[in-house]
Amino acid sequence: MVSGGLGSGDLDAWFQNLIVSGGGKKSGGAAAAMAGWKDIPMELLLRIISLVDDRMVIVASGVCTGWRDALCLGLTNLSLSWCKNNMSSLVQSLAPKFTKLQVLSLRQDRPQLEDSAVETVATFCHDLRDLDLSKSFRLTDCSLYSLANGCPRLTKLNISGCSAFSDSALAYLTSYCRNLKSLNLCGCGRAATDRALQAIAYNCSQLQTLNLGWCEGVSDDGVTSLASGCPDLRALDLCGCVLITAAAACHDLSRPKFF
Repeated sequence: MVSGGLGSGDLDAWFQNLIVSGGGKKSGGAAAAMAGWKDIPMELLLRIISLVDDRMVIVASGVCTGWRDALCLGLTNLSLSWCKNNMSSLVQSLAPKFTKLQVLSLRQDRPQLEDSAVETVATFCHDLRDLDLSKSFRLTDCSLYSLANGCPRLTKLNISGCSAFSDSALAYLTSYCRNLKSLNLCGCGRAATDRALQAIAYNCSQLQTLNLGWCEGVSDDGVTSLASGCPDLRALDLCGCVLITAAAACHDLSRPKFF
């Protein structure tokens, strides 16, 4: 790998040399240091990778140790939602490599993801900010406990449809992930209770968006807790929350937050 930063012109020269020579050596300028595709500068590799889909990113990480190391250091966004089989195994093999991930989408059309995969993510991806686990029906509270301890920098979490999570595990998560700004709990009937909403209000004062769609156990008490504890809340989805009355909508926002 070429050390040090390269300017835009240098990167363009590298790329043109690769296209013209097919990876052979060229003399003159920045291209003189080229030994082939395996020696491509990190900046150029990441520029190329940004133009392809995530499947090609995974392929590229296996080309050589240089490419693998560059992607490990530079890759921050990854989606595996295209994976139709063995997603858990794939996550467990990739998370130890891509430790700088900040955005990870593991949305599924049919449930595949297991707790072991989320535990691996929490073990290696401590910089994670945005995580999509929607429709992960097989996950249990173990996943939330792992995320709480391993990914405290989360600002956006989508666990919609994860019906096995409990309110105690969700409350535990919020006690560690206090920077949450967006939380999707649609369909999480066991997790989204008044008790959990009180914990969210107490721990997540920066929350801006909350989806409680079809969480039928939520009542006025939970909503008034949010009004008191989350002053920045801008979007609240209560579709299907049949216990909510007009009283909650008229709650005085000046009330102090409580737990």
